[in-house]
Amino acid sequence: TGNLGVNLDTGNLILYGKGNPVDALDLLGPYVCGMHGKDGVYPQGINPKGKEVKIGEGRANFPALIEKLVQFGYDGDITIEREIKETPERELEIAEEKVFLEEIIEKVKGNKA
Repeated sequence: TGNLGVNLDTGNLILYGKGNPVDALDLLGPYVCGMHGKDGVYPQGINPKGKEVKIGEGRANFPALIEKLVQFGYDGDITIEREIKETPERELEIAEEKVFLEEIIEKVKGNKA
């Protein structure tokens, strides 16, 4: 219909063991209209859920993700999503994640200029 899209949640694909976010873009890339920036590690053993970690410390390959998103023409927001206890350290981590993502975006878009 042209008016439907996908919010790519990078962390949840990993945390619930459902796939690799970079590979998911091969199928979903043209339909991405939003993205949650979230990172994690895959589930281990009988644990049904992996562990959320700071962006850049998990299995989501953000340089490759952003590169592919740009190739698909995505120019929207990346909403940093953290589902951890609210602490001063949490706020610092989010600020660091923002800088991390901005540096990748600048590098990827700089390579396209």
